[in-house]
Amino acid sequence: MKLWLVRHARVALPEGVCYGASEVPADRAHTRAAARALVQAWPPMLAVWHSPLSRCELLALDAQGLRPDLVLKPDARLRELDFGAWEGRPWSAIERAAFDAWLADFSRARPGGTGESVAALMARVAAAFDDWLASGRDAAWVTHAGVVRAASLIARGVRSVARASDWPVQAVPWGEALVIER
Repeated sequence: MKLWLVRHARVALPEGVCYGASEVPADRAHTRAAARALVQAWPPMLAVWHSPLSRCELLALDAQGLRPDLVLKPDARLRELDFGAWEGRPWSAIERAAFDAWLADFSRARPGGTGESVAALMARVAAAFDDWLASGRDAAWVTHAGVVRAASLIARGVRSVARASDWPVQAVPWGEALVIER
């Protein structure tokens, strides 16, 4: 059984902007190119779960346009981490003390004061992962870098992250997939 963890295509924002749960547009040309590349590896009748944010939904819809046999399933559990008041701000403009406070209590602290904790992200991604396992079928998730990182930990049996140093550093490139096999 395989799970393709797909990161949405490049977004139409300058580098270095925090946008987590915000609705931001994806680059159309990159989205189309990513869809063309991804569908070639996917088996028939694949369930494609996707974040409801438009940058993920658009990639899922483009993939289905190329492969009408794909079965799309929007799933709010696959949305990106909410960074609260940091959303839409350059990372460089976030006060160092606030950022350090988040890192000091990485699992439970809420970034941007009102954002979502990493523990909450891990819990909702774990619930989606367990549902995928229970399905007994191959699937693809069109989602975000944070969700891909969380799912990669969960696939290795890690369901909580106490320290920021335990969080995966490397992100899946825009429009590409990390494949998990069970």
